[in-house]
Amino acid sequence: MFEYMVDENGEWCHWNSHVGEYVYPTDHIPDYTSILVPNVDNTRTAFLLETIAKQHKAVLLIGEQGTAKTVMIKSYTKKYDPETDLFKSLNFSSATEPVMFQRSVESYTEKRLGSIYGPPGGRRMTVFIDDINMPLVNEWGDQITNEIVRQMMEMKGMYKLPRVPPTFDNLYEYFISRAKKNLHVVLCFSPVGQKFRSRCLKFPGLISGCTMDWFSPWPKEALVAVSSHFLSEFEMRCTKTVKTSVMTVMGTYHEKVSEACESYFERFRRRTHVTPKSYLCFINGYKALYTEKCSFIITLADRMSVGLNKLKEAGASVTKLSADLEIKEKDLAVASVKADKVLAEVTVSAEAATTVKNEVQVVKDRAQNIVEGIAKEKAVAENKLEAAKPALKEATEALNTIKPADIATVKKLANPPNLIMRIMDCVLILFKKKVDRVSVDPERQCIKPSWGEALKLLGSPGLLTSLQQFPKEEINEEVVELLLAYFDMPDYMMTNAKKVCGNVAGLLAWTRAMATYFAINKEVLPLKANLVVQGRRLDVANDELSKAEALLAEKQKEFDEVQAKYDAAMKEKRVLLDDAEMCKNKMQAASALLDGLSDEKARWTSQSKQFQSQINRLAGDVLQLTGFLSYCGPFNQSFRDLLIKGVWEAELRSHNIPFTENLNVISALVDPPTISEWNLQGLPGDDLSVQNGIIVTKAARYPLLIDPQTQGKSWVLKKEEANALQVTSLNHKLFRTHLEDCLSLGRPLLIADISEELDPALDNVLEKNYLKSGTSFKVKVGDKEIDVMDSFRLYMTTKLPNPAYTPEVSARTSVIDFTVNVKGLENQLLARVILKEKQELEAKRLRLIEDVTANKRKTKELEDNLLAKLSSTKGSLVDDDSMISILRTTKKTAAEVGAKLRVAAEAEMKINSAQAEYRPVASRGSILYFLITEMSMVNVMYQTSLSQFLKIFDLSLERSEASSQIQMRISNIIDYLTFEVFRYTVRGLYENNKFTFTLLLALKIDLQNNKIKHETFLVLIKGGAALDLKTCPTKPFSWIPDMVWLNLVELSKLRQFSNIISQVSKSGKIWKAWLGLDAPERGFIPEGYHSLDVFHKLLLIRSWCPDRTLPQAVKYVEDSLGPRFSEPVLLDLHSTWQESDPSTPLICFLSMGSDPSVQIEALAKTLQLECRAISMGQGQEVHARKLVKTSMTEGGWVLLQNCHLGLAFMDELFETITAAESKHYTFRVWITTEPHDRFSIALLQASIKFTNDPPQGIRAGLMRTFAGISQSKLASVDLPLWNPLLYSVAFLHSVVQERRKFGPLGWNIPYEFNSSDFSSSVEFIERHLLQCSRKKEISWVTVRYMIAEVLYGGRVTDDYDKRLLNCFAQVWFSNKMIDPNFCFYTNYGIPVCKTVEKYLEYIQGLPAVDSPQALGLHPNADITYQTNTSAEVLDTITNIQPKESGGGLGVTRESIVYKVAEDMLNKLPSDYVPHEVKARLQKMGALNPLTIFLRQEVDRMQRVISAVRTSLTDLKLAIDGTIIMSDNLRDALDNIFDARVPNLWRKMSWESSTLGFWFTELLERHKQFSDWLFQTTPKTFWMTGFFNPQGFLTAVRQEATRANKTWALDTVTLSNKVLKVSAEQITASPNEGVYIHGLFLDGAGWNWKKSLLEESSPKVLFSPMPVIHMFAVKSTQTVDPKLYVCPIYKKPRRTDLNYITAVVLPTVLSPDHWVLRGVALLCDSK
Repeated sequence: MFEYMVDENGEWCHWNSHVGEYVYPTDHIPDYTSILVPNVDNTRTAFLLETIAKQHKAVLLIGEQGTAKTVMIKSYTKKYDPETDLFKSLNFSSATEPVMFQRSVESYTEKRLGSIYGPPGGRRMTVFIDDINMPLVNEWGDQITNEIVRQMMEMKGMYKLPRVPPTFDNLYEYFISRAKKNLHVVLCFSPVGQKFRSRCLKFPGLISGCTMDWFSPWPKEALVAVSSHFLSEFEMRCTKTVKTSVMTVMGTYHEKVSEACESYFERFRRRTHVTPKSYLCFINGYKALYTEKCSFIITLADRMSVGLNKLKEAGASVTKLSADLEIKEKDLAVASVKADKVLAEVTVSAEAATTVKNEVQVVKDRAQNIVEGIAKEKAVAENKLEAAKPALKEATEALNTIKPADIATVKKLANPPNLIMRIMDCVLILFKKKVDRVSVDPERQCIKPSWGEALKLLGSPGLLTSLQQFPKEEINEEVVELLLAYFDMPDYMMTNAKKVCGNVAGLLAWTRAMATYFAINKEVLPLKANLVVQGRRLDVANDELSKAEALLAEKQKEFDEVQAKYDAAMKEKRVLLDDAEMCKNKMQAASALLDGLSDEKARWTSQSKQFQSQINRLAGDVLQLTGFLSYCGPFNQSFRDLLIKGVWEAELRSHNIPFTENLNVISALVDPPTISEWNLQGLPGDDLSVQNGIIVTKAARYPLLIDPQTQGKSWVLKKEEANALQVTSLNHKLFRTHLEDCLSLGRPLLIADISEELDPALDNVLEKNYLKSGTSFKVKVGDKEIDVMDSFRLYMTTKLPNPAYTPEVSARTSVIDFTVNVKGLENQLLARVILKEKQELEAKRLRLIEDVTANKRKTKELEDNLLAKLSSTKGSLVDDDSMISILRTTKKTAAEVGAKLRVAAEAEMKINSAQAEYRPVASRGSILYFLITEMSMVNVMYQTSLSQFLKIFDLSLERSEASSQIQMRISNIIDYLTFEVFRYTVRGLYENNKFTFTLLLALKIDLQNNKIKHETFLVLIKGGAALDLKTCPTKPFSWIPDMVWLNLVELSKLRQFSNIISQVSKSGKIWKAWLGLDAPERGFIPEGYHSLDVFHKLLLIRSWCPDRTLPQAVKYVEDSLGPRFSEPVLLDLHSTWQESDPSTPLICFLSMGSDPSVQIEALAKTLQLECRAISMGQGQEVHARKLVKTSMTEGGWVLLQNCHLGLAFMDELFETITAAESKHYTFRVWITTEPHDRFSIALLQASIKFTNDPPQGIRAGLMRTFAGISQSKLASVDLPLWNPLLYSVAFLHSVVQERRKFGPLGWNIPYEFNSSDFSSSVEFIERHLLQCSRKKEISWVTVRYMIAEVLYGGRVTDDYDKRLLNCFAQVWFSNKMIDPNFCFYTNYGIPVCKTVEKYLEYIQGLPAVDSPQALGLHPNADITYQTNTSAEVLDTITNIQPKESGGGLGVTRESIVYKVAEDMLNKLPSDYVPHEVKARLQKMGALNPLTIFLRQEVDRMQRVISAVRTSLTDLKLAIDGTIIMSDNLRDALDNIFDARVPNLWRKMSWESSTLGFWFTELLERHKQFSDWLFQTTPKTFWMTGFFNPQGFLTAVRQEATRANKTWALDTVTLSNKVLKVSAEQITASPNEGVYIHGLFLDGAGWNWKKSLLEESSPKVLFSPMPVIHMFAVKSTQTVDPKLYVCPIYKKPRRTDLNYITAVVLPTVLSPDHWVLRGVALLCDSK
């Protein structure tokens, strides 16, 4: 029908008749993607499209890629009239979200009126969505992006339509079309990692709209062509053949390194890359290093040649100098006679001048004494006068206050105050004016004032001036005596004067000051008189001195004339003498020069002959050195040696390229003094570290240090300390500023703690894309151009131990593995030990290194200077005095240095000898540290920095017991250090990893001490897993499991077990009996193996009894390390807090039931500190930031909970804590988090880590519980039941937690029972007992109810778990517990103690390893647990060992999965044919309940088969590259490779442990459905094969109800009867109900004869059940309490989703017994 249509006449016609011809346009060249050639399909589609669109309905085109869906839509819309219709196209991808679609549609509209929007111009708008299937389908099967599309279709558009001119649209469309035609975009992606895949999924146009060009690695020919291109014009001092070989070998080097990268990954799981850019860097590096080395050798050769020629010339000069010296000595003798004659005359004149000079000196000394005396007396006078200055100053100031008007006012006073008149009397006396006759005023008892005379004085002009210029020196004793009569009067005070006189009061102060001055000046006057006398004496002395000096000058002149004659004679003699001496010195110096350089001459002569050979070897040597610098950084020492010594040297030999045998890259690239300097700066002295230092300083690319222990960072910090190093991080808010400043200022920059990605701002810097700007360079950082200085250096470090850097990062940087190695760390630790134990020895060693470094550098400098001077000297060496000086200094220094180096060598031998005694301590420390770092491979959260370890190491040195005997002291340190590291590390490990660490600790130590060998270690951890059973000796007995036999075969390769295969074959019964013991490791081992040591017994137990490996391993640990290493390490929060400081956070790793928040807050309360808590999550960073800031300033704790939900804040928190300049001393940060692979490593390494896991074992649990009970709590209730109840609750608390490790046998759901449950239970019992008097009995019903239903039961959600908890309460909590014979289980009684210490002592005596029976379980429960735990421990140890290389078969994951997919498709059943199924169901009775159930099951089975078929088919296409690898297909690929069930299949089907079991079950389920559907109803039903077994049983009830008309479905229940036959023995269906089979009993056995529950047989974990008859009964009665109600589950995981129903099983024992056993029926035991 689809091939025809109805034409306008109503006739049928074929679509062929409507297909038109394609007309190629003549007016333009059409775009290739727009060409649509008409055919039947697109003609029909166009017709349907137009027909549907006319009805204004949405159109959906379905088809595979490339079927022209898009072209047909666009061809149809091109016919639109732009005046009436608009067309918009959208592309959907997996990243498209609803808001993106809505905004896109909104952008095509504009406002009309009010809130009404629509397309412009009153037109209609058609929206085309390309790839509507692309948006992400969530886990519920919804595509939320398409929900808004559906809404738009249902509402016929979302907006009213407005009107705008169409011009803009037309222009925009034109622009887009032009851009498409002319724009070419090249996108480059790296296929490494997930980015490219995720981008392709989000943007499918990257695949469908681009031409894919996958660049494979360059082939050998391309590599050689590139090296030839760059080296063809490069000048090399070698033959053409060698140069050609170098070009070829360069390509080989690169290829070999690529292969080494793969081998390195396979062995060590460390990924590194080389790219073409690496190769280009290698070539450029070769050219630069070759030029440098060649230039150095040539320069050295030239210098030596010139120097040797100079020495030859100097020999000829010595002969000539000898002849000249004889002539000069004769001239010197004549000049000496002449000089002696003049000397006699000079001597006479000198004596006369000396006599006069002495006389002059006596006169001069006398005058000087007088001058000094005058100065002293003058100083005394001036000092005394200084005392009068304050009074004079005061008087002057007082006078200044007096104005003429004030005096005029006084004059006008008719009756002035008496005080004014007396003041004026004093002024008259001082001016020596006339005063009235002295008479006493009787009224005032004072002299009557001479006011009349005073008025005359006041009236005289210039009075004030006279006062100011008053001659003080003329005051005499009489004047002062007259003044005293006035001064003595009590009112003659300044204060009174101011009141009475106003400003005129200043005269009073003046009068007093004059009197004061006189009193002082009276003492000074004699001194002044004496000064006058002394001045006259000085004048006389000076006259005498002038005459004497004149005489001296005359005599001196005579002497100078004679002296000039002598000087001339002596000058002549000296010239001759100097000339002769110079000649003599030159001759001696030249001889000394030739003698001194005799050794150098011989050495240089020999060395100069080797220069040509060195230059010839440069071609190969530089290849090695450049290869090392360019490629070796990411590799460890063994791979570096493999490349340099093995692979590359072989290539050089095979291509006949000359090179230096056993070339040492260290000595070839750096001198010893530089290495010593690096060592002093903190770089370890081992070869790997020195090589790393060379690559850091000499590689062409900027270094990126993989530095988990921060040793490289510490070295760089010290190395660049003097150069103003800037330290920053990519997350630092000022990162860009730091980068720009360092570039422009030429400072070194260290970017610390980078992750696996770099900031794009660094791209141009890393690639050195510099822009020439005048004489300088610039680089573009972001949108800014920054100046680049030559001194700029960039360092990058990461703490990630194994980062997966992309090829781009590897190409742009020089990745260097700075991970500390064992020997390097050992030497560092040895230095710390010696510093502590032999401080003077270590100080001497450091001084020695410094001295040797300086001396070696000095020696090198001296020789270089000597050679440089020799070659640069102009003319003859004989004429160069500096050359002689340099030689003398060089020889002297060389001798001193040589002596010092000899002394240093002797001292170093003594130091090394002393150090060797303490090396065992360092060796143990190194082993411990590397074991700790290995644990980070177990869990990424187990990060410990080297600095943290060093703190423990130093603490151990300090706290370990001292001893005068060195060996005893060493033993004490090792013991203390080992246990301290054990305690510190185990505290931060999860419970399931603690013994792994402990066992590894013992093994590593014994391996180091050669107590065990590596091959025995491998047997322990791997067993016989690598063996093929078919190639091994035949297994003698069927009761030996295959894996055990393989283990024994592998074990027989060891000397101690060489006969075990034959012994087992001969004595099978003995071995079987031993194997049947409950604890074979404690029994007597047959065939003489009982005498083996503990470790070899462990090997035997591990091989025979995997489930008993751990108990024997515990014995081994105790034997190797001591009993305390097998004891649990209890968490002590208080001591943990004491170890911390404000800069050290404390991190708790969360696990089920382990939240320590309550304990942390309680500790804070105890310490009287505020604890500010916050739970992290989205948006909580702001609040957390405030709490940290507050606590940092005010003090207290911050508790950040669930920090795995706030990962982004963790790096910020670390920066905040470390960068803060000041923190309150009580500030602490507590963190709780679940493990997360993106958690800040820096924060982890800086923190104290601990776990709060419930301890394993009843004893450990009780110890932990009672460690938290105080003595006051124990004594809080004075009733006999209190202590037993307290202990019983503690025992229950341990049991409910301990049962979790047994999985579903213990608890269906692993509940988070924690200390709060115990605390609340104890609190309840305490209150309950206090409410009970001694006469009133305790209410056990209440106690049981509160414990089982409320306090512990409040957490329990599963009904059967609640039943278990009630059972514990019923069995244990009753009056029986006060019976002295009561016990929870054998050896687990209830002690009654009065102190906590006694309880702890009793608990310590409990078994270290509990029998499952102590927990109510069967002993078999421990087999599975122990087997799985042992396997987990050994697998963990195996996984963290270095991986060996694979077989090299070249088989990829994809090829393996492809084959598996093909095999599964071949075995996959055919689809059910719907009409056949329907017909069969109709025939069976379509409305029968079981038929309806079958139809539902078949439908679900069909969905699974279809999904499997589609997934496998698409997976093959995706592997071939035909379609995109979607998320589901990627998941299928990964899971099929790992033999697991893909998530898509699992979600729609059933759980299974492996893919093989799952697929087998699929086939078996299909067979049951197919047989039931197409053959006959099964006689017995396989319950495991149903999707919905509950529905099956419901259908059984429904059929029974329909068969009995009087029954109602809600009163019908299922009953059961266990038969005594298996499914194979059933010959007919039952009359009522159904038979079911395929069930397994878990936790118990079944007695087939008696049809009763019984205990499981030893070591039999699952017991198959007989057929069970299920039938319906009309009954609502309760179950007989003597029967055990047994739940049935689909799978071993006993969850509500897997629960089916319950059946009743007969039992002789109490049903409570089986409740405690955790007995259940399973449909599947896998």
